[in-house]
Amino acid sequence: MSEYTKNYEEKMDKSVENLKGELLTIRAGRANPHVLDKITAEVYGTEMPINQVANIATPEARVIAITPYDASTLKAIEKAINVSDIGIHPNNDGKVIRLIFPELTEERRKELTKDIKKKGEETKVAIRNIRRDAIDHVKKLEKSSEITEDKRDELEEEIQKITDKHIADIDKAVETKSKEVMSI
Repeated sequence: MSEYTKNYEEKMDKSVENLKGELLTIRAGRANPHVLDKITAEVYGTEMPINQVANIATPEARVIAITPYDASTLKAIEKAINVSDIGIHPNNDGKVIRLIFPELTEERRKELTKDIKKKGEETKVAIRNIRRDAIDHVKKLEKSSEITEDKRDELEEEIQKITDKHIADIDKAVETKSKEVMSI
């Protein structure tokens, strides 16, 4: 990795990591506490992630138990889950909120797989945009005589290899998550 491509490779790494984080939040039949990662509840006058105001556990394969540190935040957490897009109605017993995940239907699995592939494609577009910016940068360096034509060709080849590696990482992550969703 050269000094010219380092910044662009780091941007690509972040795009792939972001995708992997998003894929973690997609529920695949089993209860996965990561589905709550992006949900915030208004407690103490401010929006806070649920995992900062409650203990989150999975006592059974398809159940998430949310136990607030402060009982007064129970209603706010329940409301935040209700307005989120996870599609699970919380059961509140006054002390603990339980999210019970139903078995996925074949139709829902296919929907989730399409969504996973769509997120993968969006990330590939981001990677290709970063590649385009990197190649434009290299061409500008050549135009301003900071690098030679041979160096430009070498850097463009390096940028393409970095891009191919990240596209392969995306394909692997999408394939792994799709298999997970379809096999449950």
